[in-house]
Amino acid sequence: MAKMGRPTRNTAPVTIRMDQDMLKAIDDYRREQADLPSRPEVVRRVMEEWMAAQGRAKAEG
Repeated sequence: MAKMGRPTRNTAPVTIRMDQDMLKAIDDYRREQADLPSRPEVVRRVMEEWMAAQGRAKAEG
């Protein structure tokens, strides 16, 4: 399992706004996870899963 928190290498911040329904869905999903990831970690994980499903490899950092 990846370490939670700020990634340490080759990263850049991405700031987005989400409506309350989206945040609630993210928080509900977080609570289903054994390690209770942060919101940013959930977004990273979901994006990695989506990229894998699309056949796109995760960029090495």
